[in-house]
Amino acid sequence: MKITVVGGTGTVGSLAVAAARARGHEVTSASRRTGVNVATGEGLNEALSGTDAVVDVSSMPTLSASPAVKFFSAAANNVLTAAETEKVPHVVRLSIIGVDRNPHGFYAGQLAMEKIYDDAAVPTTVLRAAQFHEFAAQTLQRSTVGPVVLAPRARVQPVAGREVAEKLVSLAEGQPLGRAGDLAGPREEDLAEMVRAYARSQGSRRLILPVRLPMPMMRGMAAGLQLPNGSSPVVWCMRGDPSSV
Repeated sequence: MKITVVGGTGTVGSLAVAAARARGHEVTSASRRTGVNVATGEGLNEALSGTDAVVDVSSMPTLSASPAVKFFSAAANNVLTAAETEKVPHVVRLSIIGVDRNPHGFYAGQLAMEKIYDDAAVPTTVLRAAQFHEFAAQTLQRSTVGPVVLAPRARVQPVAGREVAEKLVSLAEGQPLGRAGDLAGPREEDLAEMVRAYARSQGSRRLILPVRLPMPMMRGMAAGLQLPNGSSPVVWCMRGDPSSV
């Protein structure tokens, strides 16, 4: 089948492209590099033309609610409008566990996007996943101040990005579900300790200070609002990713 991965050059997008190709699918990677802009809709119709399924993992780096809501709302509306125009039979979208319990910052944008997908005119599947193991490296980069790393305390149940990518492709191969079961790793971890372990694995000797950040989004993560809580079926991913932590 022909699968278009929207956001196909990002962390999980590139893994989804590789997973789909490994399973024998014809894959189009749609991103700004290929002339596709989900925020404006530019290039989407061309990228989705003749597609059997779309995997939408488009994203932006922000911790602020306003730009997150603006981006994810525009991206969702533009992807779904293009999918309807091009008569795409199935759109799969990645989201994050617990965005309804912690609707702040970046998660506010994810929740706004979910609501648009829930009301879509085209058949959809939304997969909520836990934070990726790769989140440790991203957090280390963002939290480094000179020789010190201010590692945020947060309760997470991380899953390898490649597992999320493979699940997204598997969902794209099947029938639309509306909402798929959540995808999480096998155990709860402390994000600050993940950052510490990753830094040491990379040979870093920076001083790593666990901190509790005051913004609502991070307070929610510290309280465990991004953990599976039994309100939705969970697919447990039992393979870890020791190379990332």
